[in-house]
Amino acid sequence: MPAERASTEEAGTSAPPFAIGQFSSGSPREQFCGLVVGERVARVDRFVPGTGRLDDLLPDWDVHIERLGEVADALRPDPGGDEELPRWDSLSVLAPVAPRQIFQSGANYRSHVIDLIVAQARQSGDEDLEDARRRAAEMMDARARNDQPYVFIGLPGALCGPFDDVLLPPTGSQHDWELELAAVIATETYRAGRDEALTRVAGYLIVNDVTTRDRVYRPDLPGIGSDWLAAKNAPTFLPAGPFVVPAAFVADPQKLQVTLRLNGETMQDESTADMIFDLARLIEHTSSIARMLPGDVLLTGSPRGNGAHYGRFLTDGDVVEGTITGLGTQRNRCAAATG
Repeated sequence: MPAERASTEEAGTSAPPFAIGQFSSGSPREQFCGLVVGERVARVDRFVPGTGRLDDLLPDWDVHIERLGEVADALRPDPGGDEELPRWDSLSVLAPVAPRQIFQSGANYRSHVIDLIVAQARQSGDEDLEDARRRAAEMMDARARNDQPYVFIGLPGALCGPFDDVLLPPTGSQHDWELELAAVIATETYRAGRDEALTRVAGYLIVNDVTTRDRVYRPDLPGIGSDWLAAKNAPTFLPAGPFVVPAAFVADPQKLQVTLRLNGETMQDESTADMIFDLARLIEHTSSIARMLPGDVLLTGSPRGNGAHYGRFLTDGDVVEGTITGLGTQRNRCAAATG
């Protein structure tokens, strides 16, 4: 059974004027793109014909967002007064994006990476952990000045809805959470400069980048590096949403609070200001190598407080709740995969 959903009020953040989601009232063939105003949903194709998904809005994103803003303004005084507008929590809420490419940034929160380095020092028997922390902090400062972001590729097949079950496969046991701010790319972006990078963002959403830690490194190939296919791309390992909030409603993506709770206990709670490389730099770097396409999703890394830090990993029956300022809340129950 999917985890119970969180209302806008439960998210504990100020709601944007509107957001965009993907919904179904029954079979998958009944999917539709929805304009979310408060707790109500209006079909976007009522106002922008031919719109089945968010991607259909991207070619004229600014024009469509202005039009949907007018619709939201008209609905806002009494969105429940129209009997045709259901509450979003009465529908199946699907992943709001269907990207062709997913770019994922690793080791991008200063405090998180410092904690990992100190944990490694502890495991190796280093007795001066304060010195290890100091050296790690110096490394992170130097990296921010002189280094490049670390970005790798994820698979769209790992996406699932914001209230779907996360299925934990038997191949591995250290299934970990990584709550992240993600950006949706609006236009084809290749070799974008830092000063123009944020103009290429259509909107923002929450993604939990679930990772099986004991499958990151292969013992049979110790010198080859990380096996991200095995560690991060199982079905349902990328819960996304609940909705995409247009970039115009996010004043500064580097001033958002990322909070994850496991069974009600806060495990991650950090500002995006702790990123080593901000979103503009991530887009600049990624687009210097790959051609980013409309609808693609860029994950920006996860802050400190992962399961590896606590020595506590996801198990059958756990409930993970993720919130980012102004973007809503996703809630997923973990279940052992049976097939």
